[in-house]
Amino acid sequence: MQYAVYAPTFNDYGEPARLVELAVAAERAGYDGFFIWDHLALEPEGRIEIVDATVMLGALAQATTRLRLGAMITPLARRRPWKVAKEMATLDRLSGGRMTFGVGLGEPAGVEFEAFGEDGSARTRAARLDEGLALFDALVRGERVNHRGPHYHLQDAQLAPRATQQPRMPIWVAASLPARAGVRRAARWDGIFPVCVPQSILDGAPVTALDWREWWLSPADIGALTTEIQALRSSETVFDVAASGRVCGLPAAQAHAVTAAFAAAGATWFCDWVDEAPGTFAATLAAIERGPPR
Repeated sequence: MQYAVYAPTFNDYGEPARLVELAVAAERAGYDGFFIWDHLALEPEGRIEIVDATVMLGALAQATTRLRLGAMITPLARRRPWKVAKEMATLDRLSGGRMTFGVGLGEPAGVEFEAFGEDGSARTRAARLDEGLALFDALVRGERVNHRGPHYHLQDAQLAPRATQQPRMPIWVAASLPARAGVRRAARWDGIFPVCVPQSILDGAPVTALDWREWWLSPADIGALTTEIQALRSSETVFDVAASGRVCGLPAAQAHAVTAAFAAAGATWFCDWVDEAPGTFAATLAAIERGPPR
């Protein structure tokens, strides 16, 4: 199993230099990946300062040499698939082939879609995501695309240069359980980034001020999900399952026991979620500098 730091792009981490400092420390300490959030806004008032994920990935690619990088997750439905393909191919070349493309519907729909005049319904976001992913896949491979669909029209479209990774970088898809649509979608690509949406959120509670421990799957959940994915996939190619939790700062033996349980359940990555609360940067940096719980 490989280990990644999963860092927010707001509060203490809404300052680009701090995210770069954390990524450099993670690489030096022996982590395998550094993933970041991708949001425009998290609440209607716009009080939370959030830096742009794509720009940050460029800075992280320049500042590191080994870490696998990516945003978990990019809401493709609010982006032009061809612009994202151009950005990801460029980032992959800049990083020397270290990008993973994390993608999903995107939340919260009200402030990330509807506030900007976009249709935030789950049905529309899912339809745009599926159509856009097929276009992204073809374009980032350098293929010529002719397409007329319900949301996008392309005529003799082709992009160059291609990404460094061939035929393209891995695509991980978010799945918001207990719904299964994201699981089925992920099974068609290269990996899954699953979370379990609490009932309070399903009932309409605001997304801010959350206890993220409610969102993380247990090792047993990961094991069941891995079995489900295997039944859905016909390909024998590598498929990544990203488990989530927070072990940085725990005693080494305890952290190792937690992550070992996920590895035994079938997880290929453990994403250590950075505490996003204000005032946590110094403690997080010190914990990351101690390295992953191998």
